[in-house]
Amino acid sequence: MSFVNRLKEKFSRNESTTNRYLDGYRKTRKSLGETFGSIFRAFDGLSDDFLEQLMVTLLEADVGIETAEKIVDMVQKEGKNRFINNREDVIECLMEQMSALYNKNDPVEIQLNPTGPTVILVVGVNGVGKTTTIAKIAHYYLEQGKKVCVVAGDTFRAGAVNQLSEWANRLSIPCIKGKENADPSSVLVEGCQYALENDVDIVLADTAGRLQNKTNLMSELEKMHRVVGKFIPNAPHESWLVLDATTGQNGLAQADVFLDSAKVTGTILTKLDGTAKGGIVLAIKDKLNLPVVFVGVGETVKDLYLFDINEFLLSIAEELDDAS
Repeated sequence: MSFVNRLKEKFSRNESTTNRYLDGYRKTRKSLGETFGSIFRAFDGLSDDFLEQLMVTLLEADVGIETAEKIVDMVQKEGKNRFINNREDVIECLMEQMSALYNKNDPVEIQLNPTGPTVILVVGVNGVGKTTTIAKIAHYYLEQGKKVCVVAGDTFRAGAVNQLSEWANRLSIPCIKGKENADPSSVLVEGCQYALENDVDIVLADTAGRLQNKTNLMSELEKMHRVVGKFIPNAPHESWLVLDATTGQNGLAQADVFLDSAKVTGTILTKLDGTAKGGIVLAIKDKLNLPVVFVGVGETVKDLYLFDINEFLLSIAEELDDAS
């Protein structure tokens, strides 16, 4: 059975959820489907012209130059090994190579604390949808039967505290918050104490997206990491960076600011439904070696899904089928 057909069989088992999920990629899948479709329809071999067009298409999808070059090289090498000379086989080869690139290291599972509360720091610059994303993550875990609380650690921006508190009220979960301009680490400590005393499963902590300067921001994130581990062993168990998918490669530059100080373990892409440049998921994994944990594909609290690279690739393959 071919790679693409295996994907179709796998995801057809939960068709209603899969269809909603795939629909979130509609702009990316339509853009790539149309562009890939045009170059694949004229495919007559792995010529320099075809490989150049493939490179351009990947760049337009915001895969990034380094990652795009890797994919093209992989397709060229594998294609020659297989003596590929038709449209179906080259599509199959491309999907396989993109999956292989994303999965070049072992898949990373979300680290849940088996003996107490799981603490998850959520980091990112202001304006990427960080606070709303925390609410969506909370809803995700509530749906799994987990007991959740949120911590308003972005104490330097009153709007962020109020927004998170409002979301907590809507979700009927506790929001631990300090006074305006309070030490974020002290608020996080209060959140951890509350979680321990109330048998909370998941602690979601908002963090500042901007302080006076980069040095202050990084110092604060480092401090939060230090203090939380004193109250809950191995905490924070996850540190997720929220990126706006519509910013494309600029998001990678934002990531550099947080990687070390926040000890980022994964990324969450918001607004993926609003961009034709979903290839950023490949660039994030390839350049930063960070898995995309969740993707936001809509405005409601339910529009957050665990990311699966093969489901993403299937959405593109199905668009190619429709375009053929």
